[in-house]
Order: sequence, then structure tokens, then C-alpha cells
Amino acid sequence: MRIAYLVNQYPKVSHSFIRREILALEREGLEVTRISIRGWDNDLVDEADLAERARTRYVLQEGAVSIALATAFAAVTRPRAFAWALLLALRMARRAERSLPYHLMYLAEACLILRWLRQAGVAHVHAHFGTNSAEVAMLVHALGGPPFSFTVHGPEEFDKAPLLGLAAKIRHAAFVVAISSFGRSQLLRLVEHAHWGKIQMVRCGLEQTDFETHSDIDDSRTLVCVGRLCEQKGQLILIEAARRLAEANVDFTLTLVGDGELRQDIAALIDKHGLADRIRITGWATAGEVRSHLLRGRALVLPSFAEGLPVVIMEAMALRRPVISTYVAGIPELVRDQEHGWLVPAGDAEALAAAIRRCLDSAPAELQSMGRAAYARVRAQHQIETSAQQLKRLFEAGASEARSSQTG
Repeated sequence: MRIAYLVNQYPKVSHSFIRREILALEREGLEVTRISIRGWDNDLVDEADLAERARTRYVLQEGAVSIALATAFAAVTRPRAFAWALLLALRMARRAERSLPYHLMYLAEACLILRWLRQAGVAHVHAHFGTNSAEVAMLVHALGGPPFSFTVHGPEEFDKAPLLGLAAKIRHAAFVVAISSFGRSQLLRLVEHAHWGKIQMVRCGLEQTDFETHSDIDDSRTLVCVGRLCEQKGQLILIEAARRLAEANVDFTLTLVGDGELRQDIAALIDKHGLADRIRITGWATAGEVRSHLLRGRALVLPSFAEGLPVVIMEAMALRRPVISTYVAGIPELVRDQEHGWLVPAGDAEALAAAIRRCLDSAPAELQSMGRAAYARVRAQHQIETSAQQLKRLFEAGASEARSSQTG
């Protein structure tokens, strides 16, 4: 069976979980066509991402003429389907985050993608994120293309569900994937009970090799925070917690691995509190570099305000590192307080500082016991082969149902 994965930007530094999923599906015997709207010129540092870019076809790279010709061809050869897809695009533009021209462009992109899918014999399209890629996949289906599905990660999709037309996308999809029970509950809120059965939970998974590397926790006083430097990850509250610890003369260092729109604000707050000798920002890092930082650290700290279920938490637990995080979204489904680390209320700098201090005061043997429990927990819930098998069954069922409806 050949399927297509459709993503707005692929590959991308922060989307290694998509690459992991595609490769696991191929090991399960599926043929996967990779299609991305944009991203052919993204700065990439990981060799695996560079290899994926060579396998990916980019819509906007084809240029305006090719997209316009594909749109005209679809309008002439499939007028009824084109009219229905156009009507759907117009409906999606109502009260949307983006104006009508964007949605007409999504329709044009869908016309070109439809041609590619027919040439490749694709039986199902799966999009990641409930944003524009899911709308393009929906319009491909409206044009007469294969059934589609999409994975919702959050938190952006939940924050902007009405503006993204997320409910309409769910209604038109063959199925929808949530990555946690929390995520599934948010999707259930959006649609009628008749559509609940199509909302499935498939957890993100790690490769077998992700479970094979580990090192003992020594007397390191370094905490590691990995993630995009943005408001939802809570690094600013982490700096406030660090200030409290420094004022109490607690010995620690903190490594922020990542980059993003809040880097200057975070750096300014570090300077304001005189923490430059304790906290450093590394910028973007490869998967191997992230692993090295986590292994050198005492624990992962991720004080998120909003989330789906962060893959870096799974990666840290696979490396047998405790996790300090928040009671947000799907995080408590994986991390149990005082068993795999510590969970605190989001936005509470005092509680976060107290949890970090408990981690710093804990003996290495106690932390290693937490790390072993964390490893067992993530291994039981987040193996990519299990996730791929679940997805394969869903893809096959969707394609089978589409064939039955066509013959019926």
C-alpha cells in the first residue's frame, strides 16, 4: 500500500518525530511518498533530515506556472469535483485566521498534489498538524483524491480550533489521530458524538536505538532544558526560578538547548538577574547533541505553559533521566510526580524552584532509581514500532472503506 505524508514544512529541526514515524511505517511494508508545501531551503544540521529532504517533493518549489496549470486542468477535467472543492475552500475561509486568498491557494496546491498522488498510485493521505496541511489534504479528497487523515499535536491547534476550521476537517477526515488522551478529549469537544469514533489515540514513539544509550547520574549540578525558546515552553519562568535558587546560594548550572523568538528576552532576563555564569543558551542542536546534553545533566527541566506531549520528555526518560515538568496537557499521562521526577503547577516559579532544589538535593542513587522507572514507563508506552503498527491498521482500514464505498 502506498500512502502520502503531507506536511507544511518537512523536514524540520523540531519535527524529528515525523521522520521517525515515516521510517517506521516503511519498515512495516508501506510505501510513503513525502510531500511538503515548503521547506526545501530550511537550514538543517542533522544528516537524517538532509536525507529526508532529498526524498521529499515540494509544492511551492514547482512554481506558480505549474500550480496554475494543474488548477486549470482540474477545473476543466473534473468540473463538479472542482466546484465542490472551491465551495469547501470558501467555507473554510469564513472566520478563518487567514483571508480568502490563502484558502484559494490551498485549493491550487491541492490540484497539483492530486496529480502527483494519481501518478504515484497513493491510496491514502496523512497530514501532520491540523493547520493548512490538513486543509490541503481535505481539498485533495474533495477533488476526488484518496481519503485523508491528520495528526493533531497541540497546543496551537487547540488554541485556534475555530480559526483553523478544525471541526470541519475532523468531519471530512477518514480518521484523526491524537497523541494523548488529553489531546483526544480536546478534539471530542469540537464535533458531534457521531464523529467521536474516528478520533483515535496513537502515541508518538521512539526508535529502539533511543533506548540503548544511557549513563549513570553522577554529582553533576547541571539541569538541561530542551525546546524552542517560546512563550509556551516557559523558559522565562525557569529563569525566575533560577534567580530564586541563586539568591539562596544553591549550587547549579542550567543549559538551555534550542532557539526561537524569545531568545533575546530570555538572554536579557539572564543578564538582568546576573545569571550569565550559571545559564547558557546553546542554540539549535542535532539529535546527537541533545542526547549528549541530557546525558551530562542531572535531569530535564521543561516548565511548559501549554503542550501536546513533548517528545524530549520521552527522550530524556529513555536515557534514564528524571523529568521536572508541569501538570499540563498530556505530560501527567507519562510523568508521575515523585516517581519519574517532579511535576509542578504551570507558571509557579516558587514551586518550580522547590522542585529543582529537591532534585539537586537528591542523592545520585535516588535519581538513578527514578531514571530506571522513567525508562520502564516510556518503553512501555512510546515505542515507534507499536505506533507504526497502529497507524498502518488505520490507513488500511480507511483505504478499504473508501474502496467499498466506490464499489457500492
